[in-house]
Amino acid sequence: MRIPVRVVVALSAVAAAACKGGGEADAIELGRRAYLANCTACHNPDPTRDGSVGPAVAGSSPELVRLRVLRADYPPGYTPKRDTHLMPAQPFLASEIEHLAAYLGSLPAAR
Repeated sequence: MRIPVRVVVALSAVAAAACKGGGEADAIELGRRAYLANCTACHNPDPTRDGSVGPAVAGSSPELVRLRVLRADYPPGYTPKRDTHLMPAQPFLASEIEHLAAYLGSLPAAR
């Protein structure tokens, strides 16, 4: 059986679009997965709520996420929600920073 060229082209286009992904929605989902896999030991699985050790982190700015995760530091002038300094740097998450920031930034800021 011979498949028409237009069918092959159409299927190729659909496959290429599926591989390309959905941009921001994909980043948010990847960030959610990274958060659940790496952050919920201390932070609540629901980032809008305080965790057992870490505070609520929903609505965190990309700069705060980057500095806290990679360097265990705060942006200039930022006042931490807790004064514990228990969170160590997590440099192994460097490739996930944009995703984590997209996920946390997509949520309403914690009260």
